[in-house]
Amino acid sequence: MNTLLQAIQNRLAETVADLNYVDENWGQLDLYGNEIPVKWPCALISLNSAVFSNLGTDVKARPMNRQEGTATVELAFAKLKLTNSSFKAPMVQKEKAWEIWDIVNKAHEVLHGWNPEPGTGKLIRTGISQVRRDDGVQEIRVIYTIGLHNC
Repeated sequence: MNTLLQAIQNRLAETVADLNYVDENWGQLDLYGNEIPVKWPCALISLNSAVFSNLGTDVKARPMNRQEGTATVELAFAKLKLTNSSFKAPMVQKEKAWEIWDIVNKAHEVLHGWNPEPGTGKLIRTGISQVRRDDGVQEIRVIYTIGLHNC
């Protein structure tokens, strides 16, 4: 699984120039204030879950006991939201305030339908949600599923 997560990390870091920090999600956003160890805006990658089914045994393959799987990968996009996005706010402020959604869209353009490595299917977006926070951090979580073949 680490090669899958690293492939996603590389793809985001190399293609979404607006991101200043791309890493595995180990709870960085659970900290508050100056304690959050990221650079804004950021993308954090985690394996949420995976389910597997048995294909049987192939003594010529490694691993010998073959499986098919489906994994869900969660991407948390976050930034400090320090500008106003209300209807009557100045246009420059409004554009900056909506920046996180542009980043989510740019990431989606390079990830959705992308095949990260041999033995996997394509990443397919299956969900999106916004996390309400009380610390000025705007956080959007996007869920992708991916097929794992002969694993």
